[in-house]
Amino acid sequence: MTSADGTPVRVGVFGLLGSGNLGNDGSLEAVLGYLRAEHPEAAVDALCGGPEVVEARYGIPATRLHWYRGEYRTASRAGAIAGKGLGKLVDVFRTAAWVRRHDVVIVPGMGVLEATLPLRPWGFPYSLFLLCASGRLLRTRVALVGVGAAPIGDRATRALVRRSARLAAYRSYRDVQSRDAMRAMGVDTARDEVYPDLAFALPTLPATGPSDPPGPVCVGVMDFHGGNDDRARADEIFRRYLDGTTRFVRSLVEDGRTVRLLTGDSCDAPVVAAILEAVNSPLVTAAEAASLADLMKETAAADTVVATRYHNLICALKVGTPTLALSYAAKSDALMDRMGLAEYCHPAREVDADRLLEQFRALEKRSADLRRTLAERNLIAAGQLQSQFSELTAAVFPAADHAHTLREAP
Repeated sequence: MTSADGTPVRVGVFGLLGSGNLGNDGSLEAVLGYLRAEHPEAAVDALCGGPEVVEARYGIPATRLHWYRGEYRTASRAGAIAGKGLGKLVDVFRTAAWVRRHDVVIVPGMGVLEATLPLRPWGFPYSLFLLCASGRLLRTRVALVGVGAAPIGDRATRALVRRSARLAAYRSYRDVQSRDAMRAMGVDTARDEVYPDLAFALPTLPATGPSDPPGPVCVGVMDFHGGNDDRARADEIFRRYLDGTTRFVRSLVEDGRTVRLLTGDSCDAPVVAAILEAVNSPLVTAAEAASLADLMKETAAADTVVATRYHNLICALKVGTPTLALSYAAKSDALMDRMGLAEYCHPAREVDADRLLEQFRALEKRSADLRRTLAERNLIAAGQLQSQFSELTAAVFPAADHAHTLREAP
């Protein structure tokens, strides 16, 4: 891919990538697949949370997102607090210098415009604002592609998110609720489109189908303490979630079912360990997934999936396995509705093991019908993402490169 002067177009990708969250990395992988297929001559690099992982796994140069290496550790001592404060100032210049080297910067998916999990305004919202402000100032087009958004109660976080969205040259969302949330926060979304999550563009294997006798169940767990507005009762929410999920797994084991525990982030490992210890059965094992591709292999081999993390759900739905969501945010409900399984949601904040087991059994009774529904919805999602990438090329890439645009889906 070349610009008007014949030089390769410089594309940056930005976000909490390579930091242990498989969903974020899956969104990156989808965008890299698009760039390599449609803009193969582009010079691509990243500004991200885990540069070593991104370089090793995806083969692109990467720069650390934050100057201060202790950014994600709680600062309690004066030296750490001073280091974080200095880091915020240094990052202004580091971010601007990185943005200046690019023609286009893509923020691939992720819930960058939401605070459904605990989040401080001076963390990622501040970093995103620096990116978008630098892009506007230096005339580098910043594209928020297939991102998630949600209503934000904290005033400072909301202000940073709103300003970042306004400064971006291009926005698209992974569900209607995200676009509505940004409109409610004062962003003009008249030209913003909604497409399926970027992970639906990843290659996948089809599900193996139900087995006889009943086969394994994948249970995706999460280190869940509520959202940004739940800090006062975070421990209570976590205890209820863990207790309800553990009781559900124990019920499956008592029915003789094999259970595979899935995670979506490195921070979920203690939850898996707690369930393994509490249930203490050879029927319960933990999967070691390092990517969304690994998660898709696990969910494709299962009869049924029950999961909390958003991208655990996507992996299961994408391979066509009947899925029940332990929903912790509106994005999960929206995803299940898009894929035709809206009735199979259960609140993660109030896991009722008995009710969850009833929903699970009802889901399994409709397995054949739901597999057909998922196959149809996945075909639709694939076509919509082809249109998404065509629109992205036309909107933010130099006009000289538009000959490389994707063929639009019918």
